[in-house]
Amino acid sequence: MKTQSAAQNPSCWVVTDGSAGMEIQCIGLAEAMGLEFEVKRIVTTRPWRWLPPKFWLNPLKTLDKSGDLLNPPWPDILITCGRQSIPLSLAIKKANGDKTFTIHIQTPNCAAAEFDLVIVPEHDKLRGTNVLVAIGALGRTTPERLEKEGEKLAPGLAHLSQPLVTVLVGGSNRCYDMTEETMRDLAAKLTELHQETNCSFLVTTSRRTGTENEKILKSALSGVPHRLWTGDGENPYFGFLALADALIVTGDSVNMVCEACALGKPVHIYELPGGNDKFNRFHKSMRDKGYTRPFKGRLEHWTYPPLLETRKVAAEVQRILKERSTPAQ
Repeated sequence: MKTQSAAQNPSCWVVTDGSAGMEIQCIGLAEAMGLEFEVKRIVTTRPWRWLPPKFWLNPLKTLDKSGDLLNPPWPDILITCGRQSIPLSLAIKKANGDKTFTIHIQTPNCAAAEFDLVIVPEHDKLRGTNVLVAIGALGRTTPERLEKEGEKLAPGLAHLSQPLVTVLVGGSNRCYDMTEETMRDLAAKLTELHQETNCSFLVTTSRRTGTENEKILKSALSGVPHRLWTGDGENPYFGFLALADALIVTGDSVNMVCEACALGKPVHIYELPGGNDKFNRFHKSMRDKGYTRPFKGRLEHWTYPPLLETRKVAAEVQRILKERSTPAQ
């Protein structure tokens, strides 16, 4: 049984392979729970990284020194996301005599019962007694962070004409293709939108966008009032979200769509070639619930309650932890 001080101030690790979409979800949950946490970015070695968790003979010894190593003292709470982190979570729980409370985000490639809690997006099919279901992905977007970052960024953007349209551009992944032809189409639609509405754009790209696609976007926006961030300098992402009157988001990222929907502002989805059943279920759900609409080259106006799933899930996790730490009467 944990001491009272440990229960009140539990130690926490966030463990992923460093992928932004995974790490952000874990950090968002830890922040929403008010935890002090350490981020551990692991690098697993061959052949283990290709095998299911049950075949990893000694997971804690399979980590490459180019990433973080995992050594005791073990945390009270462990939050993981991604397949590479799963064998490590199971090994830490065993090494700590089941004292570490393990939380895994997204459907694991092992039995959900191996963890204390599993958190999955609604469009995943996994359900169970220890499974919490969220609408979309968890994240770090909160009203407080948006207000702070918006106030910091606003003076430098005061010269831009309104409405301000924030554009979140992803890129190719296992399910979608962002070809140069696709980028030219998106860029042309943005240019036409400015001509019709006199709007300005706040645009961010991702590591997946690609150099050639960024060049196409920069060229198209050269005669349009805008601010484009492609990775240099301080990231204005939350400020861009906060200041938006409307948003356009490429459909390749559940994280980006859900973060945009935390605002309660119109979120238009620019559809990329590709997709799969899981993504299709996600986008249909978001449309049906009134969060998003397809981007057809014009701005539409609608409202909805901001999507703040991370805060809701964090409160449920805290309730479960409190029940576990309360001695039976």
